[in-house]
Amino acid sequence: MNLEMKWLEDFSALAATRSFSQAAERRFVTQPAFSRRIRALEETLGLTLVDRAHTPIELTEAGQLFLVTARSVVEQLGEVVRHLHQLEGRQGEVLQIAAAHSLALGFFPTWFARLRAEGLNLTSRLVATNVGEAVHALREGACDLILAYYDPDASLQMDPEIFPSLHLGTTSMLPVCAVGEDGKALFDLDSGQTVPLLAYSAGAFLGRSVNLLLRQRALRSTTVYETAMADSLKSMALQGLGVAWVPQLSVTQELARGELAICGGPQWHVPLEIRLYRCALVRKAAVRLLWRRLEMGAGAPV
Repeated sequence: MNLEMKWLEDFSALAATRSFSQAAERRFVTQPAFSRRIRALEETLGLTLVDRAHTPIELTEAGQLFLVTARSVVEQLGEVVRHLHQLEGRQGEVLQIAAAHSLALGFFPTWFARLRAEGLNLTSRLVATNVGEAVHALREGACDLILAYYDPDASLQMDPEIFPSLHLGTTSMLPVCAVGEDGKALFDLDSGQTVPLLAYSAGAFLGRSVNLLLRQRALRSTTVYETAMADSLKSMALQGLGVAWVPQLSVTQELARGELAICGGPQWHVPLEIRLYRCALVRKAAVRLLWRRLEMGAGAPV
């Protein structure tokens, strides 16, 4: 039998609210997704746990009996995890941080080192991932913090009251391409000529701001490659295949070595804001300590 812990937590929330919509909101998922998870739990057990004919919903007899076990398992696992966190190192709780790939490599090490140098004796576990997976992890409680770029239009599609954020810094998305034998950029966005475009695929987080800029400036381009990953676009740009917009943090070394060049003026740059997100419902001591210190200006660039 393959039971997922989140199903047990879902079922406990449903029993507490007696409403699929309220339980889904409490679990930070859509109602259809929540309903599918409850159905998956029932199918795995081979039991009907919920009487859906009533409003508010009621648990079947099997559901009432299973609820006792579900709550017990969730509580026991929570106690075990909390105990293990207390045992893990003398520095206390470990901060679980999910970060965009470019921030994990180009921003986090320096920022975290400054925090520790300022006396914040924190221990962290960093996972580089995409925005969608990071948001899911924060909603599910699989991480404590998200380090990401701010999107003023989408705002990570999270309620700011439940998932507050703090400004950590700014950077830019730069249009870059490979250089020729003369050391100059292979393409020029200001030339008026059609350029080969290394583009973000539909729905990619960083792609929204870039696509808006391209529409506003009516760039003449032909898309030759698409992906959701900025690092992949950078790799294709290094091969001389076209122009890619990537975070400045991702191309600092390649620009310094002359392997890539910025192929457009400041009007082609896309500003980016770096933010840290947390869940206001989580009361982890290390998160609260870090948040207070950041609000006081800790970790800011010198």
